[in-house]
Amino acid sequence: MSLDEYSKREFKQVGSRVRRPDGVDKVTGRALYGADMTAPGMLVGRILRSPHAHARIRHVDTSAAEALKGVKAVVTGADLGTPASEFVRDVQDNCMARDKALYDGHAVAAVAAVDAATAKAALKLIRVDYEILPHVTDVEAAIRPGAPVVQAGRRLENVPAGMSENVTSHCEFGHGDPADGFARADHVIERSFRTAATHQGYIEPHAALASVTSDGKAELWCCTQGQFHVRTLCAAMLGMEASQLRVTASEIGGGFGGKTTVFIEPVALALSRKAGRPVKIVMTRDEVFRATGPTVHTSMAVKIGMTRDGRITGAEAHLRYSGGAFPCGTVEMGAQAAFAAYDLEHVRTYGWNVLTNRPKEASYRAPGAPQAIYAVESVIDELCQHFGLDPVEVRLKNAARKGTRSSYGPTFPDIGLVATLEAAKKHPHYAAPLEPGQGRGISCGFWFNFGGNSCVSLNVNTDGTVGVTEGNPDIGGSRASISLMAAEELGIPYENVRTIVADTSSLGYNDVTDGSRVTFAVGLATIKAARAAIRIMCERAARLWGIDAEAVEWKDGAAVPAGPNAGKFPPMTLAEIAAVSFETGGPIAGHHEVNVDGAGVSFGVHIVDVEVDRETGQTRVLRYTVFQDAGKAVHPSYVEGQMQGGAVQGIGWALNEEYIYGADGRLQNPGFLDYRVPVASDLPMIDTVILEIPNPGHPYGVRGVGETGIVPPLAAISNAVSRSAGIRLAELPMSPPRVLKALGS
Repeated sequence: MSLDEYSKREFKQVGSRVRRPDGVDKVTGRALYGADMTAPGMLVGRILRSPHAHARIRHVDTSAAEALKGVKAVVTGADLGTPASEFVRDVQDNCMARDKALYDGHAVAAVAAVDAATAKAALKLIRVDYEILPHVTDVEAAIRPGAPVVQAGRRLENVPAGMSENVTSHCEFGHGDPADGFARADHVIERSFRTAATHQGYIEPHAALASVTSDGKAELWCCTQGQFHVRTLCAAMLGMEASQLRVTASEIGGGFGGKTTVFIEPVALALSRKAGRPVKIVMTRDEVFRATGPTVHTSMAVKIGMTRDGRITGAEAHLRYSGGAFPCGTVEMGAQAAFAAYDLEHVRTYGWNVLTNRPKEASYRAPGAPQAIYAVESVIDELCQHFGLDPVEVRLKNAARKGTRSSYGPTFPDIGLVATLEAAKKHPHYAAPLEPGQGRGISCGFWFNFGGNSCVSLNVNTDGTVGVTEGNPDIGGSRASISLMAAEELGIPYENVRTIVADTSSLGYNDVTDGSRVTFAVGLATIKAARAAIRIMCERAARLWGIDAEAVEWKDGAAVPAGPNAGKFPPMTLAEIAAVSFETGGPIAGHHEVNVDGAGVSFGVHIVDVEVDRETGQTRVLRYTVFQDAGKAVHPSYVEGQMQGGAVQGIGWALNEEYIYGADGRLQNPGFLDYRVPVASDLPMIDTVILEIPNPGHPYGVRGVGETGIVPPLAAISNAVSRSAGIRLAELPMSPPRVLKALGS
């Protein structure tokens, strides 16, 4: 779709703030989440977890547990298969340890019993002979020569010589010669940064109910962001054909990327297969923290050169990310995102993945980007302070725009960064006066956005309503957005469309709900499915009118003659065509499947005001404004919610949230009492400004919005705290003790 064509379109329903379809069920308690599922004869599953950060498993004796009355099955890593894929093996070994326990909380055995009390008693009867091994939980310590080796033999050939065996992969992006750029600068700043691992903060623990029958067929109900991905992983782990496993996604009580993989699902299936009865496992909060994936924790170094008029001449970053005890690719996304907001002649980013004795990392909104951009934006802000330059003007001077060769390779098409920065510059927040001791910070943010595999079926019912079947769990309002796009395309009321999320046996494959892909990719497939249905309805009208199908077009929800030569017939509405569909050829449906590119990158800018209490070290957030390019805000309320939610999570990440490991390698704060997320009293009202720079890759100009909102807060808040406190901080979170230490108090 050309931008000119887009600008001429007048949307009638897309862009409205309609009622969310799941709202009533959720506020009345009718919505079914993972832990709400039950089955006749259901057993309770529980998992035994390692108390050691690193230990060889010499022997697991389950005989006493198996002999306990009421215990129906016990499984260990030996009860799962041996997948051919290294990636699947890593996921499986994270779900259930085999030869070694690699972190505190690593699963080593599981039981299924008639009730929870019996299951807990059975766990106490399992005897595990551990050989305790040296451990390492810090990314910098893990890199050093002589560090305890988490997993031997995982290092790829691209890792430079002389590094610890824990460094498993290396990546490099950029162009030009940063050394040449630094030589042209009037001032160069090089700083080191650290960020802690953080939890996604979802309220609902992981839950799964599995049922495997004697004929080898299986059903699985779970809280997930991608039931098709769950099917792929679990079938591979249990040696099943994918067609024999049906996975249904429940409503989801938060995910933010943390429910894009499996932790307990294959264990529940293995227990059910062995017991011959349904098995349900619900994680405790302690288990969620100790044994599911947080973000990576990082150690980074950034060097940037700038001229006195604010031109960035050279930029370089070294990123060291640890995704826990298994290799991960998050550092590659961080390395690509680091300088993506800028048009640079000389830029280079290096990334290293490092193993530590921590749980396997899982995604968390824009994985890898917030950390890298925090470091980059912090140095840019410090350079602005050094030269006494306006931080928005400097970013505008260096901003990427259409035609810019990005720091990670591709040349940008139409993008909204300049418009977003200009909106921030003109906003009253940016010009508002600050009181003494207060600080204002800004930051740009970037996310790639993804498309991927999507499949949609659209069925026109005989009463004139429409059902849309798609395969992605709704974690951010996608059912409303998809219904709006279907209604827009068909020309019928939003209330006449119902969108449901299908199980894996009811629809073609759909990728995971992640990467801000669903409104873009599934929305595109929905529009194409609606257009397929429209073609059929035009054919049906033509048949009734006795004219060629090419002489009929669709307008305002009805088939009409394409011109005066086609004849004079009154418009035939969707409802009228549907009512006689059985007489004109049968049911009417549209279907579309696609592996789509062209998602369109997303940029945002955040402004935040803070005040640091120099006696307590506490930071109070006073005002916050988010500016973000949505391409087209299909449902503005949901878009605003995504922007505000990202800001809130970023505030927590910047000021309080972190995984704290003791010298024994054990997690010290596995719960929300000791792991502090922001609450309402910590936050101001978060204002939002939606910009709409259309994405040419989507019929309605849509860009994903879910990831970008969490990228700028870390740097924006750090910059504001540094200006308020009068000293640069370089480690997150900026908790009161760290702030006091930096102040010398």
